[in-house]
Amino acid sequence: MHIVDLLVVAPQAAPQNKFGFAEALEQGGFIAYATVAILAIMSFGSFYILFTKWVEQSKVMRQGKELRTSFWKAPSLKEGATKLDKNSAWRQIVDDGLAAEEQHGKMTDSMEAHDWLHGSLQRSEDSVNARLAAGLPFLATVGATAPFIGLFGTVVGIYRALINIGIAGSASIDKVAGPVGEALIMTALGLLVAVPAVLAYNYLQSRNKRIAELLHGFSTDVLANINSKGAVKPAAAPAAAAPKAAPAAKPAAAPAKP
Repeated sequence: MHIVDLLVVAPQAAPQNKFGFAEALEQGGFIAYATVAILAIMSFGSFYILFTKWVEQSKVMRQGKELRTSFWKAPSLKEGATKLDKNSAWRQIVDDGLAAEEQHGKMTDSMEAHDWLHGSLQRSEDSVNARLAAGLPFLATVGATAPFIGLFGTVVGIYRALINIGIAGSASIDKVAGPVGEALIMTALGLLVAVPAVLAYNYLQSRNKRIAELLHGFSTDVLANINSKGAVKPAAAPAAAAPKAAPAAKPAAAPAKP
């Protein structure tokens, strides 16, 4: 064949990839699609909880930093409560403390009255902590089960590869590449969903512990304030000092007369 004939020959089409992600799902059928759908729902739920809980925690921590500059400067708890957000965790503790104060007058024993106030504030703390912890069990469940859901898809893919080998009578690469590739993809997806869920759970849990410490300290301060009839309260944050004015320049000395 001459060189001219080689140049005019049409180039052969590039071989198509029959072992991609979509092709692996098609070969896996309903089980593969169901496994991927479950993992996708878990992943979406994990990131949704991470974002919403982070926003909620940040709001509570930001409100806690403003207590010493606004709440404790008020002459009484009732007036200070009006400076807090109506639906905030800090407002809930104050309102529950004031409600317990109104009811503890019915106690005939002073020790019972103290225990009643302390128990009411503790229940209020537990309620806030439970609300902040909502959604975290889902993250723990995803982190614990997602690898096994991916492993289920892996087992099904390997099983299909063994069936293809038995039907063909040989372990040729074209018979096992699809099912084995499907198995590896399922394993990777399971880990890809589980790892972020575990990291998000640990991160949010650590922030919840910090908030629980702040709530407990605030609850103790409220209890002391109620028992002392307003005499005991944390020191309010000092106001920002005004910048000092620059010293005035001294007038120049008059020139000496000759």
